[in-house]
Amino acid sequence: MSLIDRIKDPIHLEMDLFEEKFYESMTSRVALLNRITYYIVNRKGKQMRPMFVFLTAKLLNKGELNERTYRGASVIELIHTATLVHDDVVDDSNKRRGFFSINALWKNKIAVLVGDYLLSKGLLLCIDNDDFDLLKIISTAVREMSEGELLQLEKAKSLDITEEVYYEIIRKKTATLIASCCSLGAASVKPKSDDVATFRDFGTLIGLAFQIKDDLFDYGSRKIGKPLGIDIKEQKMTLPLIHALKVADKKDQKWMLDTVKNHNTDKKRIQKLIQKVKDLGGLSYAEDKMHEFKEEALKLLEAYEDSPYKRSLIDMVDYVVERKI
Repeated sequence: MSLIDRIKDPIHLEMDLFEEKFYESMTSRVALLNRITYYIVNRKGKQMRPMFVFLTAKLLNKGELNERTYRGASVIELIHTATLVHDDVVDDSNKRRGFFSINALWKNKIAVLVGDYLLSKGLLLCIDNDDFDLLKIISTAVREMSEGELLQLEKAKSLDITEEVYYEIIRKKTATLIASCCSLGAASVKPKSDDVATFRDFGTLIGLAFQIKDDLFDYGSRKIGKPLGIDIKEQKMTLPLIHALKVADKKDQKWMLDTVKNHNTDKKRIQKLIQKVKDLGGLSYAEDKMHEFKEEALKLLEAYEDSPYKRSLIDMVDYVVERKI
């Protein structure tokens, strides 16, 4: 049994039922929309977001779920899928998880409208059921994701990202979505409890570790789903590079920044930059920070009694930092 299968094991029945409910939540009277949403559903990834929702809810509610939990999971997937569809249009990307993207198959105009449709379905799912607390959680996440992306684009022009600004970017861009999954799971079964804030913090810490792991892949030695050095090419200042710049002498700093700004398509120069970041301890520093966030997340789980759901959440934290892709 793979680690992901082991994590899913205590919630496999709920995940099967969720798939049915999620597809139902996307249905429309427009045949074209139904064709596209069917395509989306059948090309799902690991489904980590609903897994976080269900595991958190079951941990807090002695293994029991309710309809709010399923709605919370559906809302998070609807709105996250909407952002991915829009991202592919913005990035002019033709592939998503190895399959053709919506914009590649149906062009940009239809892709944008499909993203808008999914977003509205997610919002209405909350509103129609008076789940305003869940709506606030997911709306805050969407706002922060947009702010994080825009902050990163703004800073890419000047390349003046400090470690503190980097954490702000990845907290908003990546961690806020995982935080919303965990807090949605908590709010669905224990509304207005302290657990909602605790699991928001838990999800934030996992999200920070997740993004640092993603950034480390850019310096890897094998293919991991994105080309080596793609962050450098896109002028994204990630933690390994930020730390390397901080400890480098003036001459190396100037050369490194010049490479990112003016020579980011020169493969030989990028390889030399990657090696310099490694030599200056950028990777080991980022790995240490990633493990710090992991340990902080695990510490938050200590207050809760042991259960299969707690075990799966611990395994999920381990998976985030140990994954190969």
